[in-house]
Amino acid sequence: MSEALWGYFFILPQMIGLVAFALIPLIMVFIYSANSWDGLGPMSLVGFQNYLDQFSSPDLHIALWNTLYYTILTVPGGLILALLVALGLNNVRGKTVYRVIYFMPVVTSSVAVAVIWGWLLNSDFGLINVLLKDWFHIHGPGWITDSRFVIPSIAMLSIWSSLGFNMIIFLAGLQGIPATYAEAARIDGANRLQLFFGVTLPMLTPTLFFTTVLSVISSFQVFDQAFVLTGGGPGKDSYTIVYHIYHLGFEQNQFGGASAAAVILFAILLVLTLIQLWFQRRWVTYDV
Repeated sequence: MSEALWGYFFILPQMIGLVAFALIPLIMVFIYSANSWDGLGPMSLVGFQNYLDQFSSPDLHIALWNTLYYTILTVPGGLILALLVALGLNNVRGKTVYRVIYFMPVVTSSVAVAVIWGWLLNSDFGLINVLLKDWFHIHGPGWITDSRFVIPSIAMLSIWSSLGFNMIIFLAGLQGIPATYAEAARIDGANRLQLFFGVTLPMLTPTLFFTTVLSVISSFQVFDQAFVLTGGGPGKDSYTIVYHIYHLGFEQNQFGGASAAAVILFAILLVLTLIQLWFQRRWVTYDV
């Protein structure tokens, strides 16, 4: 057997999984989106009617706004915090231990994380409000029951739980920067701030671009936190687009509409990713 055939043999299980769990479902979503189907009975072709219904749906508009608001909070906040932590851990003793500690929330079940944070954020007996009252004599708000705080609260949870993933990527990027650049800058008299903005940050822009793309995609797919913490409430103040898809498909049995909403989400993420790919030519530095 030739080396090429051996290569195809070893990637065959992965390719089977990719086709079965990614490619075929993606094709089926497009098919379902053009049909009216309740999940059990026969499908009836409706063409673009599901899309027209979704574009005129107030629920979709609310979900898109909530998801965008969540994204605006989580992407910059999460990346800046992860970068600061990575910079702090880049040259310390026992960095492996710190990596494990910070990465633990990433591998913890998102439902378990949301349940724990639900206790912390409870307006009556939650630890956060108890500490605010005992230490600062402040009456804490209803973090997940007040429409003003529910999206920021979910964003805070998500930033904490994803911190370790982004931190590990930033650490890898920092360790890939040749030490000679920093040494040359120090010889020229650069201080720490000038060293960061003149050497470290430009060399880190490919890593920053990669984490930005992943973070935007992930933020538009938020579901677990809102489902467990608030059920989309209060009202529909934490009703996200993936929650909208779940609501249509599994609560209202409108699988055609749910599939159309999923295709719309796919199109939004595709456009946003293409925009980021286009803009990265303006600020990502691959050579210094």
